[in-house]
Amino acid sequence: MATRGTGTSNRGFASMDPDKQRAIAAQGGRAAHAQGVAHEFDSEEARAAGRKGGQARSSRSAATRATNLANADRDIQQPPAASPMHALSDELPRDELPRSGHV
Repeated sequence: MATRGTGTSNRGFASMDPDKQRAIAAQGGRAAHAQGVAHEFDSEEARAAGRKGGQARSSRSAATRATNLANADRDIQQPPAASPMHALSDELPRDELPRSGHV
């Protein structure tokens, strides 16, 4: 992954030095507040946003736990795969089984 400011293009906000990006963004924030159009969270709105984020994280972790449990159950219930030689031993009489090096 490329780091900021080191790409091949020198165009656009993303290719700028991080300090320059921060300075431009700060100017925009100050201008928005000066015009009175900047959004400011009140305590109730901040509380609702935090609750929403906590619910999203909680549901993601619950889904991950459920998936992990389902995978663990599946792994326990499946018998181990038989080796190819094991399959031959079920099909051939004992005297016809291949011996190592002699087929």
